[in-house]
Amino acid sequence: MVKLKRIYESPAPDDGVRILIDRLWPRGVSRETAALDDWDREIAPSPDLRKAFSHDPEHWVAFRAGYFAELQANRDAVERLLRFAREGTLTLLYAAKDPVYNHAQVLKEYLDGQMDAGAAS
Repeated sequence: MVKLKRIYESPAPDDGVRILIDRLWPRGVSRETAALDDWDREIAPSPDLRKAFSHDPEHWVAFRAGYFAELQANRDAVERLLRFAREGTLTLLYAAKDPVYNHAQVLKEYLDGQMDAGAAS
């Protein structure tokens, strides 16, 4: 199971494995309060893709397609996250203010699709 949560929200017992998926460390959060199991900078969108998106909903479709392509090329990191999700709950932590138009939503959609595809085979 894959869940999303802003890094600024308090950890919960049902979070399972907590992984920060941002390339940069979020402002105002200490490592202790983050209660991370890991920080996976490499699963985040490339700086060029992130800058092109600029959190503008008008660029969402192109951003989503570009990030999907990056994820397809980053099989090792994706497989690692899928392992956590298959074993229990995986909570992807992100800092973006917008809960809808952010890379965590795309990553969750991608991982869910990979899990569904694996279940169908």
